[in-house]
Amino acid sequence: MQKVAFICVHNSCRSQIAEALGRHLASDVFESYSAGTETKPQINQDAVRLMKQVHGIDMEAEGQHSKLLSDIPAVDVVITMGCNVACPSLPCQWREDWGLEDPTGKPDEVFLKTIARIEERILDLKARLG
Repeated sequence: MQKVAFICVHNSCRSQIAEALGRHLASDVFESYSAGTETKPQINQDAVRLMKQVHGIDMEAEGQHSKLLSDIPAVDVVITMGCNVACPSLPCQWREDWGLEDPTGKPDEVFLKTIARIEERILDLKARLG
């Protein structure tokens, strides 16, 4: 089974959402991980709240936390989330950038659109890798 890493600088919001949705929607096709070049003390609490509300996924209860690139295993596919600075790099066989703006500090509607876009892309990635 292929390993997919969702990468952004702080590994606290978009990449965490992608890891959670990957585990719940595509675990039969790929293993999901997330990481960054820096960590935050906790996952973005708006992301945690809205993922519970929309998908019934409690990212923190499932053990998700902010991780460094060195904390995850070697991966086959790297998805960068659309960093506004230089995106971190990780060795892989295939890479793509999803170009998503960070919803941190923005209204719930922005978060919900970001979650929906990530869900669409996870399902597309599942179809392509399956």
